[in-house]
Amino acid sequence: MISDDSRIHNQGDANDNSGLLRSSIPGQVWPAVPDNAGALALALQYQLMQSEWWTVERITQFQFAQLNSVVCHAIEQVPYYQARFAEIGFNAGSVLTPEVFARLPALTRRDVQSAGAALFAASMPPSHGGIASGETSGSTGTPVVFRSALLEQLFWNAFTLRDHLWHRRDLSGRLAAVRYAPAGGSAAGWGPATDAAFMTGDCAILHIDTDLSQQVDWLCERDPVYLLSYASNIRQLALAFMARGLQLPRLREVRSVSEVVGPELRTLVRGAWNVPLTDMYSAKEVGYIALQCPQRDVYHVQSENVLVEIVDEDNRPCAPGQAGRVLVTALHKFAMPLIRYEIGDYAVPGEACTCGRGLPTIREIRGRERNMMHLPNGEKRWPLCDLVKEPDLPGIRQYQFVQKRLDCIEVHLVVGPQYSRDMEPALKAAIHRRLGNTFVLGIVYRENISRGTSGKYEDFRCEFAE
Repeated sequence: MISDDSRIHNQGDANDNSGLLRSSIPGQVWPAVPDNAGALALALQYQLMQSEWWTVERITQFQFAQLNSVVCHAIEQVPYYQARFAEIGFNAGSVLTPEVFARLPALTRRDVQSAGAALFAASMPPSHGGIASGETSGSTGTPVVFRSALLEQLFWNAFTLRDHLWHRRDLSGRLAAVRYAPAGGSAAGWGPATDAAFMTGDCAILHIDTDLSQQVDWLCERDPVYLLSYASNIRQLALAFMARGLQLPRLREVRSVSEVVGPELRTLVRGAWNVPLTDMYSAKEVGYIALQCPQRDVYHVQSENVLVEIVDEDNRPCAPGQAGRVLVTALHKFAMPLIRYEIGDYAVPGEACTCGRGLPTIREIRGRERNMMHLPNGEKRWPLCDLVKEPDLPGIRQYQFVQKRLDCIEVHLVVGPQYSRDMEPALKAAIHRRLGNTFVLGIVYRENISRGTSGKYEDFRCEFAE
């Protein structure tokens, strides 16, 4: 079954080639004749448009067929997994079933750090392409060094393109990206995921560290059709546009990456620009994990790329609506297999989606464990304390909570002229009310609150070890 809302469709009109399939033959505009890269991109989309409508059972069957290939390779080529699978009595000649798979201990980020080169494959199939190394941002407090083959980039591009097609984006439009991008500037197309197969509009790029007022002016000058940035920056931009009474006339959609998105941000984006906010869930070391459904605000697991488990503290699968730890198994990662990898996130599984896709759903992505508040009674809780929304505390432009001890939180503030230090008693009362616990609060005033090296921003961090 192929849904009408996910067909590959050409955009534009007879006088505008942008958005059309890219043709490799001069003078042959329509029908386009793609080159090898374009044909490969479209062939993968054809397969993805079939498998997204499969039943959960059939998806699982194919996941384990692919996973068996990864596991056999891991046992033969990766020292770490030779020992790990031997512990559960599994060898390369066996068939991996869901029952056997569930016996394998989770692979933590600490495990990855400790294993080091023992997780690297001794040799690789030549057809997987060259090997590149990378490092995660460390937003969990535990950065990880990883290896990837060129084949993995092919799948990264495939799921990027799927996201564009799911949401029926006008590929001829201008994309503006405010993110970690030291070079900045502009590009003729949206990137390799689209440009292999499609002729697209241009992409304007601005570094995330640019002053907010300059970001606003820059966006008004570029007048984009699509805006991509981090959730925390989108919130500040939306507030700034509303405060200055500005609009982006051509804007159709705001896209969020890298940070947790809540319903209040979706409402704020609607209020500022009258467009939807679309989010996605990925990680450098495993690629795409989930994409937002085209019809609803839930996330569909990208089951052709990863096998995702959400488990409780006893490692049992969570029921829909129950928050748990996210375990990810990469289905195409041979250079450094990550099997039952505990990525450091918490999420809430959802029910089967009403859109009809068989891809499992994630109702909510809660975020990193280090962004959980620790209470003196031993509980952990997701802090909900948006100081910018406090009506009796004007002038708070940005904030960050840093839990230093079990009973102590530092509150870092960037404030404007409307704020007065006489407001501190009211500020502390509001924080205690919202956090539901009376912490010792230290107020630290700052000129700015810097982002991490990858551009991510955390409004709550726990920095002590229990």
